[in-house]
Amino acid sequence: MNKPLMAKATAVWLVDNTTLSFKQIGDFCGLHELEVQGIADGDVAAGVKGFDPVASNQLDPAEIEKGQADPAYRLKLKHNPAAEGEEKRRGPRYTPLSKRQDRPAAILWLVRFHPELADSQISKLIGTTKPTIASIRDRSHWNIQNIQPIDPVALGLCRQTELDAAVQKAAKTKSAEVMSDDERRKLVSTESSLGMTDEPRLPSSIAGLENFTLRDERKPDREPAVDADSFFKLPKGDDEDDRT
Repeated sequence: MNKPLMAKATAVWLVDNTTLSFKQIGDFCGLHELEVQGIADGDVAAGVKGFDPVASNQLDPAEIEKGQADPAYRLKLKHNPAAEGEEKRRGPRYTPLSKRQDRPAAILWLVRFHPELADSQISKLIGTTKPTIASIRDRSHWNIQNIQPIDPVALGLCRQTELDAAVQKAAKTKSAEVMSDDERRKLVSTESSLGMTDEPRLPSSIAGLENFTLRDERKPDREPAVDADSFFKLPKGDDEDDRT
Protein backbone atom coordinates (compact mmCIF):
# COMPACT_ATOMS: atom_id res chain seq x y z
CA MET A 1 0.00 0.00 0.00
CA ASN A 2 1.44 3.37 -1.05
CA LYS A 3 -1.48 5.60 -0.04
CA PRO A 4 -2.08 7.14 3.37
CA LEU A 5 -4.79 6.08 5.78
CA MET A 6 -8.07 7.99 5.54
CA ALA A 7 -7.06 9.45 2.19
CA LYS A 8 -9.99 11.86 1.88
CA ALA A 9 -9.59 13.17 5.43
CA THR A 10 -5.87 13.57 4.79
CA ALA A 11 -6.63 15.55 1.65
CA VAL A 12 -8.94 17.82 3.69
CA TRP A 13 -6.14 18.51 6.16
CA LEU A 14 -3.61 19.23 3.41
CA VAL A 15 -6.02 21.60 1.64
CA ASP A 16 -6.66 23.50 4.89
CA ASN A 17 -3.12 23.60 6.26
CA THR A 18 -0.77 23.73 3.27
CA THR A 19 -0.33 25.53 -0.02
CA LEU A 20 0.25 22.34 -2.00
CA SER A 21 -1.34 22.17 -5.44
CA PHE A 22 -4.46 20.11 -6.05
CA LYS A 23 -2.45 17.71 -8.20
CA GLN A 24 0.16 17.16 -5.50
CA ILE A 25 -2.50 16.42 -2.90
CA GLY A 26 -4.39 14.18 -5.31
CA ASP A 27 -1.30 12.18 -6.23
CA PHE A 28 -0.39 11.71 -2.57
CA CYS A 29 -3.88 10.71 -1.45
CA GLY A 30 -4.88 8.74 -4.51
CA LEU A 31 -7.61 11.18 -5.52
CA HIS A 32 -8.37 12.98 -8.75
CA GLU A 33 -7.24 16.58 -9.05
CA LEU A 34 -10.83 17.76 -9.61
CA GLU A 35 -11.95 15.89 -6.50
CA VAL A 36 -9.35 17.76 -4.45
CA GLN A 37 -10.58 21.00 -6.00
CA GLY A 38 -14.10 20.02 -4.94
CA ILE A 39 -12.82 19.55 -1.39
CA ALA A 40 -11.35 23.06 -1.49
CA ASP A 41 -14.63 24.49 -2.83
CA GLY A 42 -16.66 22.67 -0.17
CA ASP A 43 -18.55 20.53 -2.70
CA VAL A 44 -16.79 17.28 -1.74
CA ALA A 45 -16.19 15.73 1.69
CA ALA A 46 -18.43 18.24 3.45
CA GLY A 47 -18.31 17.65 7.19
CA VAL A 48 -15.22 15.39 6.98
CA LYS A 49 -12.72 16.23 9.69
CA GLY A 50 -9.15 16.59 8.50
CA PHE A 51 -6.65 13.92 9.45
CA ASP A 52 -3.11 15.11 10.17
CA PRO A 53 -0.62 12.88 8.25
CA VAL A 54 2.33 14.49 10.07
CA ALA A 55 1.01 13.60 13.51
CA SER A 56 0.32 10.03 12.37
CA ASN A 57 3.91 9.71 11.12
CA GLN A 58 2.77 9.22 7.52
CA LEU A 59 4.28 12.38 6.10
CA ASP A 60 7.45 14.23 6.96
CA PRO A 61 7.17 18.05 7.36
CA ALA A 62 10.20 18.40 5.08
CA GLU A 63 8.19 16.76 2.31
CA ILE A 64 5.50 19.41 2.65
CA GLU A 65 8.11 22.17 2.44
CA LYS A 66 9.62 20.63 -0.70
CA GLY A 67 6.20 20.33 -2.27
CA GLN A 68 5.26 23.91 -1.49
CA ALA A 69 8.55 25.15 -2.98
CA ASP A 70 8.25 23.03 -6.15
CA PRO A 71 4.76 22.41 -7.64
CA ALA A 72 6.14 19.51 -9.68
CA TYR A 73 7.45 17.68 -6.61
CA ARG A 74 5.63 14.47 -5.64
CA LEU A 75 5.16 13.84 -1.93
CA LYS A 76 6.54 10.57 -0.59
CA LEU A 77 4.75 8.53 2.02
CA LYS A 78 6.94 8.14 5.10
CA HIS A 79 5.15 5.35 6.93
CA ASN A 80 1.96 3.39 6.41
CA PRO A 81 0.46 2.03 9.64
CA ALA A 82 -1.78 -0.31 7.65
CA ALA A 83 1.27 -2.24 6.49
CA GLU A 84 2.47 -2.99 10.03
CA GLY A 85 2.71 -6.66 10.80
CA GLU A 86 2.47 -7.71 7.20
CA GLU A 87 4.88 -10.49 6.29
CA LYS A 88 5.64 -12.10 3.02
CA ARG A 89 3.42 -15.10 2.60
CA ARG A 90 5.12 -18.44 2.19
CA GLY A 91 3.67 -21.63 0.80
CA PRO A 92 0.21 -22.10 -0.71
CA ARG A 93 -2.42 -19.44 -0.15
CA TYR A 94 -5.12 -20.10 2.41
CA THR A 95 -8.50 -20.29 0.73
CA PRO A 96 -11.67 -19.70 2.79
CA LEU A 97 -14.12 -22.60 2.98
CA SER A 98 -16.73 -20.61 1.08
CA LYS A 99 -14.45 -20.32 -1.95
CA ARG A 100 -12.79 -23.73 -2.00
CA GLN A 101 -15.49 -25.13 -4.26
CA ASP A 102 -14.50 -22.55 -6.88
CA ARG A 103 -10.88 -23.67 -7.10
CA PRO A 104 -11.42 -26.36 -9.82
CA ALA A 105 -13.00 -23.75 -12.08
CA ALA A 106 -10.07 -21.40 -11.50
CA ILE A 107 -7.56 -24.19 -12.17
CA LEU A 108 -9.28 -25.07 -15.45
CA TRP A 109 -9.18 -21.40 -16.49
CA LEU A 110 -5.46 -21.10 -15.72
CA VAL A 111 -4.61 -24.39 -17.45
CA ARG A 112 -6.58 -23.41 -20.56
CA PHE A 113 -5.62 -19.75 -20.95
CA HIS A 114 -2.16 -19.77 -19.35
CA PRO A 115 -0.57 -23.14 -20.15
CA GLU A 116 2.87 -21.64 -19.51
CA LEU A 117 2.19 -21.56 -15.76
CA ALA A 118 3.80 -24.35 -13.76
CA ASP A 119 1.82 -26.40 -11.27
CA SER A 120 3.74 -24.82 -8.41
CA GLN A 121 2.71 -21.33 -9.59
CA ILE A 122 -0.96 -22.31 -9.87
CA SER A 123 -0.80 -23.91 -6.45
CA LYS A 124 0.64 -20.75 -4.95
CA LEU A 125 -1.86 -18.49 -6.72
CA ILE A 126 -5.10 -20.11 -5.63
CA GLY A 127 -4.03 -22.33 -2.72
CA THR A 128 -4.54 -25.78 -4.20
CA THR A 129 -2.52 -28.98 -4.46
CA LYS A 130 -0.54 -30.43 -7.36
CA PRO A 131 -2.60 -33.67 -7.55
CA THR A 132 -5.74 -31.57 -8.02
CA ILE A 133 -4.06 -29.57 -10.80
CA ALA A 134 -2.87 -32.79 -12.46
CA SER A 135 -6.40 -34.23 -12.38
CA ILE A 136 -7.71 -31.09 -14.10
CA ARG A 137 -4.96 -31.21 -16.73
CA ASP A 138 -5.56 -34.84 -17.72
CA ARG A 139 -9.34 -34.47 -17.21
CA SER A 140 -9.49 -37.25 -14.62
CA HIS A 141 -11.18 -35.07 -12.00
CA TRP A 142 -14.36 -36.63 -10.66
CA ASN A 143 -16.45 -33.57 -11.60
CA ILE A 144 -14.62 -32.53 -14.79
CA GLN A 145 -17.80 -32.64 -16.90
CA ASN A 146 -19.46 -29.95 -14.79
CA ILE A 147 -16.48 -27.63 -14.31
CA GLN A 148 -16.56 -24.36 -16.24
CA PRO A 149 -13.38 -22.21 -16.50
CA ILE A 150 -13.68 -19.00 -14.48
CA ASP A 151 -11.07 -16.30 -13.97
CA PRO A 152 -9.56 -16.71 -10.47
CA VAL A 153 -9.41 -12.92 -10.13
CA ALA A 154 -13.17 -12.72 -10.66
CA LEU A 155 -13.64 -15.44 -8.07
CA GLY A 156 -11.52 -13.54 -5.57
CA LEU A 157 -8.94 -16.31 -5.26
CA CYS A 158 -6.02 -14.07 -6.26
CA ARG A 159 -5.23 -10.52 -7.33
CA GLN A 160 -4.71 -9.38 -10.89
CA THR A 161 -1.22 -8.12 -10.02
CA GLU A 162 -0.28 -11.52 -8.63
CA LEU A 163 -1.58 -13.28 -11.73
CA ASP A 164 0.26 -10.89 -14.05
CA ALA A 165 3.50 -11.35 -12.11
CA ALA A 166 3.21 -15.14 -12.29
CA VAL A 167 2.49 -15.05 -16.05
CA GLN A 168 5.45 -12.74 -16.70
CA LYS A 169 7.76 -14.96 -14.68
CA ALA A 170 6.58 -18.06 -16.53
CA ALA A 171 7.05 -16.30 -19.88
CA LYS A 172 10.62 -15.35 -18.99
CA THR A 173 11.40 -18.91 -17.93
CA LYS A 174 9.94 -20.29 -21.14
CA SER A 175 11.87 -17.82 -23.32
CA ALA A 176 15.08 -18.74 -21.49
CA GLU A 177 14.46 -22.43 -22.22
CA VAL A 178 13.87 -21.68 -25.92
CA MET A 179 17.10 -19.67 -26.07
CA SER A 180 19.05 -22.53 -24.51
CA ASP A 181 17.64 -24.90 -27.13
CA ASP A 182 18.66 -22.49 -29.88
CA GLU A 183 22.17 -22.31 -28.46
CA ARG A 184 22.48 -26.07 -28.74
CA ARG A 185 21.37 -25.91 -32.36
CA LYS A 186 24.03 -23.42 -33.39
CA LEU A 187 26.69 -24.46 -35.95
CA VAL A 188 29.96 -25.75 -34.59
CA SER A 189 33.22 -23.94 -35.23
CA THR A 190 35.41 -24.64 -38.27
CA GLU A 191 38.03 -26.45 -36.23
CA SER A 192 35.40 -28.68 -34.66
CA SER A 193 33.78 -29.44 -37.99
CA LEU A 194 37.14 -30.45 -39.52
CA GLY A 195 37.72 -32.87 -36.69
CA MET A 196 34.32 -34.51 -37.08
CA THR A 197 33.85 -37.77 -39.01
CA ASP A 198 32.41 -37.65 -42.50
CA GLU A 199 28.64 -37.87 -42.60
CA PRO A 200 26.29 -38.09 -45.56
CA ARG A 201 25.30 -34.65 -46.76
CA LEU A 202 21.74 -35.69 -47.55
CA PRO A 203 19.21 -36.61 -44.90
CA SER A 204 18.64 -40.30 -44.37
CA SER A 205 15.05 -40.02 -45.59
CA ILE A 206 16.24 -39.11 -49.13
CA ALA A 207 19.62 -40.82 -49.09
CA GLY A 208 18.76 -42.98 -52.15
CA LEU A 209 17.67 -40.21 -54.47
CA GLU A 210 21.15 -39.51 -55.79
CA ASN A 211 21.40 -43.12 -57.11
CA PHE A 212 18.02 -42.73 -58.72
CA THR A 213 19.21 -39.63 -60.56
CA LEU A 214 22.35 -41.37 -61.81
CA ARG A 215 20.35 -44.28 -63.15
CA ASP A 216 18.10 -41.89 -65.04
CA GLU A 217 21.15 -40.22 -66.59
CA ARG A 218 22.63 -43.56 -67.69
CA LYS A 219 19.34 -44.87 -69.03
CA PRO A 220 19.80 -43.48 -72.57
CA ASP A 221 23.21 -45.21 -72.81
CA ARG A 222 21.63 -48.67 -72.49
CA GLU A 223 19.06 -48.07 -75.22
CA PRO A 224 20.05 -49.08 -78.85
CA ALA A 225 20.72 -46.32 -81.35
CA VAL A 226 17.83 -45.59 -83.66
CA ASP A 227 18.32 -44.67 -87.36
CA ALA A 228 15.88 -42.02 -88.52
CA ASP A 229 15.90 -43.35 -92.15
CA SER A 230 14.62 -46.73 -91.04
CA PHE A 231 11.25 -45.19 -90.20
CA PHE A 232 10.66 -44.25 -93.86
CA LYS A 233 11.75 -47.54 -95.51
CA LEU A 234 9.11 -50.13 -96.11
CA PRO A 235 9.84 -53.87 -96.12
CA LYS A 236 10.64 -55.46 -99.47
CA GLY A 237 7.52 -57.59 -99.53
CA ASP A 238 5.32 -54.57 -99.26
CA ASP A 239 7.10 -52.85 -102.19
CA GLU A 240 6.50 -55.85 -104.47
CA ASP A 241 2.82 -55.96 -103.62
CA ASP A 242 2.49 -52.32 -104.49
CA ARG A 243 4.06 -52.77 -107.91
CA THR A 244 1.75 -55.64 -108.77
